Amino acid sequence: MAMTKPHFQGDKEGIQETDNGFIIRPKGLSIVWGNDERYWKISKDMTEEAAAELIQVSWLEVTGSVLLTPGESYKLTFKVGMATDAFGWKDIQAFLMAKVGKKGKYKWTRVKLQQDQKEKFEIPDDSQQLTIEVPRAATDTTLHFGLYEVWSGKWKGGLKIYNAIVTKTTAGTSTSS
Repeated sequence: MAMTKPHFQGDKEGIQETDNGFIIRPKGLSIVWGNDERYWKISKDMTEEAAAELIQVSWLEVTGSVLLTPGESYKLTFKVGMATDAFGWKDIQAFLMAKVGKKGKYKWTRVKLQQDQKEKFEIPDDSQQLTIEVPRAATDTTLHFGLYEVWSGKWKGGLKIYNAIVTKTTAGTSTSS
């Protein structure tokens, strides 16, 4: 009997390059337990309404990567929403984390996901913006990023992930790697 892999591996076809960055649809994200229908429902189409919907997990790990331009700054956001039956998010803090290059140092910010928030919204909000600078001298300019909640051990569900957005902000000033 063949065993399928339990984790969903992002496909480059799910990444759309724009004039000032990238839109990474659910098909382009890697999702732990994403191939198991007991835990996730993942839309593989490329429409604005396509979502990866969390059924239930205790370990939330949704990651992606894109190639950035040296000397530029970018901000990272996720467009998300909550299903009407969302649960387990009370008093839970999730984290957005990102680094440039395999050996880069992670930058992170806490995000609060409100289970009563039914409309689409972006995380983090403007007060918690996660900005990533790519050093001019960087040889590995791959941005590795993710949305995580792996520390509470609590079961949660109902999160809808519509996309991750990497947007160029302004020219960076960093000269070291």
